[in-house]
Amino acid sequence: MALFSRKPKDDRSDSESQSIAEPPVDATPDASAEAPPADATPADRAPADPTSTDPAAAAAASVNISVTAYGGLGTAAAATTPQLQPRKSARAATRVAPQNSETVAGLRDNVLVREALARLADGTAPQALLDVARQLLQGHLFLRVKGDARSLLAEGRELPLAVVTSGDRQFALAYSSGAALQASVRADGDADTSAMGQPVLAVLRHVLAGPYEGLILDQASDPARVVVPRALIEKLVEKVDEQLTLKTILAGERTDDTAGAVAQALTHVPLWVALGKVADGRPGLAEGRAEDGSRYLEVYSHPVEVAVMGRGDQAAAVTGAHLARALQGDAGLTGVVVDPAGPWIRLTRDDLAPLLADG
Repeated sequence: MALFSRKPKDDRSDSESQSIAEPPVDATPDASAEAPPADATPADRAPADPTSTDPAAAAAASVNISVTAYGGLGTAAAATTPQLQPRKSARAATRVAPQNSETVAGLRDNVLVREALARLADGTAPQALLDVARQLLQGHLFLRVKGDARSLLAEGRELPLAVVTSGDRQFALAYSSGAALQASVRADGDADTSAMGQPVLAVLRHVLAGPYEGLILDQASDPARVVVPRALIEKLVEKVDEQLTLKTILAGERTDDTAGAVAQALTHVPLWVALGKVADGRPGLAEGRAEDGSRYLEVYSHPVEVAVMGRGDQAAAVTGAHLARALQGDAGLTGVVVDPAGPWIRLTRDDLAPLLADG
């Protein structure tokens, strides 16, 4: 628990803490409450757990896929990448990041995770789970604490974080928004609870450091809830950029400096391209086409961004120097598109001057 034992910062982008015992009446107009099932019990090592929702019920709204389905998150040899030929591929519908919002005053939602969960439905495709997972690589999540989190931290006491058990399985809980937290409070009726925001990587590592089978997100917000299996979390963390540089920039507000910040990041952060086949069967790299027909090499911040495209491509690790050589070797490429599943950004050769200078 030491992972969460520091005092919350004033900057809510890293840590937030607020009571949610008396939610505003109009804060969660679309959240659905459900009666807690009788067989759900708090975890033995967290006896003050305020949550009683069965993870098996939450799993019913999630995607049940085997560990082998995460094979697309592996990487091909980077050494072959500079010699590969770009290939045309359909680019998914994309958008910039939505603006920050608060469904509960004082608690800033992780809008990208919240919206990915809202796209879930019973029987959804495996890509829907991967869509949620990829959006976990930016921002923060909320944890539910029995009692007042600030007071407990000030006293140096261990925080009784909400977890649930089902048989011999134990799941950690986290929330994308204040509305999801309120739905959880209404579901179990325990008003003596507070919310604490934590960076997403801290939450994911907390799951991996514990006995948990996975992470349940927004468990009382049926059908906008999901179980992210431990095996998938391991894959996410294994290949992650510790600073979440690109994901953070792309999730933030777009300014005149955004393109330059992304271009500079491409010179040093971990990168991937989508490796598949061209029409004649040779290996090639995925590229996207803009509305005017200009060509952009697809570049990704994490292998899960390749997998979520659903094309069966292999994620191939590259460096900024590899990208520069690929662009220099094909004059018809206008630039790159980063994380085409969205939030995305297109960069032209002029934008990419810092990258091409290192090529």
